Amino acid sequence: MTAMRQLTDELRAALLDAAPDAVLCVTGGGIIALVNAQAERLFGYTRQELAGQAVEILLPDAVKAGQPDPWAGYAAGPRAKPMSAGTELSGRRREGSTFPAEISLSAIDTDDGPLIMAAVRDVTERHLSAERERLQAQAERDRLERELHQSQRLEGLGQLTGGVAHDFNNLLSVIANYAAFVRDEVASQVPQETWESVAQDIQRIEVAAERASGLVRQLLAFARRDVIHSREVNLNESVHTIEQLLARTIGEHVELTTDLAAEPYPVLADPGQIEQVLINLAVSARDAMPSGGKLTIQTANTDLDEAYAASHAGLHPGRYATLKVSGTGTGMPGSGTDQAFEPFFGSRPKGEATGLSLPTIDGIVTQAGGYLQTESEPGIGTTVTIWLPAISPAAQPALPEQPPGSQRGADETVLVVEDEDALREVTRRILARNGYHVLTAASGPEAIDTVTRHPGGIDILLTDVVLPQMPGKETAARIRALCPTAPVLFMSGYAEGGLDTGSAPEASHNVIEKPFTAATLLTSVRNAITASNGPRPG
Repeated sequence: MTAMRQLTDELRAALLDAAPDAVLCVTGGGIIALVNAQAERLFGYTRQELAGQAVEILLPDAVKAGQPDPWAGYAAGPRAKPMSAGTELSGRRREGSTFPAEISLSAIDTDDGPLIMAAVRDVTERHLSAERERLQAQAERDRLERELHQSQRLEGLGQLTGGVAHDFNNLLSVIANYAAFVRDEVASQVPQETWESVAQDIQRIEVAAERASGLVRQLLAFARRDVIHSREVNLNESVHTIEQLLARTIGEHVELTTDLAAEPYPVLADPGQIEQVLINLAVSARDAMPSGGKLTIQTANTDLDEAYAASHAGLHPGRYATLKVSGTGTGMPGSGTDQAFEPFFGSRPKGEATGLSLPTIDGIVTQAGGYLQTESEPGIGTTVTIWLPAISPAAQPALPEQPPGSQRGADETVLVVEDEDALREVTRRILARNGYHVLTAASGPEAIDTVTRHPGGIDILLTDVVLPQMPGKETAARIRALCPTAPVLFMSGYAEGGLDTGSAPEASHNVIEKPFTAATLLTSVRNAITASNGPRPG
């Protein structure tokens, strides 16, 4: 019988030592009777040192958790429990450090009286994990709040940019066309010996207006307020168009070089968006080269096979025109390239980047059906390669040779609706001087009233997209109800407001972009009338 008891005691001791938690056997008076191996490891005492000690040596808060003698209370029965299972207290190690401890209690009867078994678990990691989750959640809330504020600021900037661009394009149309009026009017009045100098002055005005128009387009593209017009694009032409602006943008401390394919495959894209991609990549590269460096723009033709495409998710076999921008900047680690095209991610210090340039590029490339690849190495630089699907060159229809003066009107009636007085007048003068009968209105309601009072109706409506009182699209619909056969030609300095309110014309409508020249205006009006009525009899 003694052997059996000894075997049972040894088995109990082995089971206790195998327990994952520290186990303390405590008498009703709070005296430690037995501990397991995990308790020795957790608290730093040997069992011999703990035997006979008050349990408060390990759990100093135990008495505070219940009645004056919680252990005796627990041993007295369930109804007298001062501590519930899973109570959290502080544990104290031998060297004096403390830790959060979860205590689970159970009472057992022994020959020597009731004992309380306390399973003690160190929950420091649980607390740390909860704190990490709390901090991460707070960081995420802070990040979303910053992004919201940033997007609101950018939205405000975009609206301001769009409004300024609209007014600026009106002014540029006035400047360019009045310069043309001056050229025509003084050509026959100025002596020949002084005409060359006057002509050069006029030309400088026209060139400045054209350059300003290009800068406005870039502002609209950067603010993402331009209308998307996809067409066949030659990447070399896009690079040439933007090259001088890029050189001024990146500064003299960065060397700009180009390496262009002889005949790049044509792609289907919006030229303005391709220019925006180049600007954003150049600015990002410049910011990564504060002490100077080299920026290289390359175009090439690539035929991808299935094996290569299979190793790049999102890339498909076929013909591509590639646009590669490389900068000898600071570079990014591998994880940085994965995040670089996420909104608001930036590898540079706060305040040195908008956080939107690269995500904008990603959106443009995706919209064009392309693929984007980033390669970077810290201290070496970064290369961004854009793959755009090639298209077959569009067959250009043979246009019949236009006889002299074919863009002139034949006394057709044009209704011009434009709220900018100077632009309305310059448009009227161009059309009137070229054989059209011109009616004008400053708003939609005024235009409707003009058509109602004009006998015979109109032959074409030329209206601004953005008008006071009534947008251009609604104005056109109301006037078309009065003159069903009259074609509509829209003028647009920007279409941001129309895009948001539904007032912008559909892609199928004819749109002439401001600023426009007299030749562009006359061609657009003549083409719209011809498409509606057929060519004039010869």
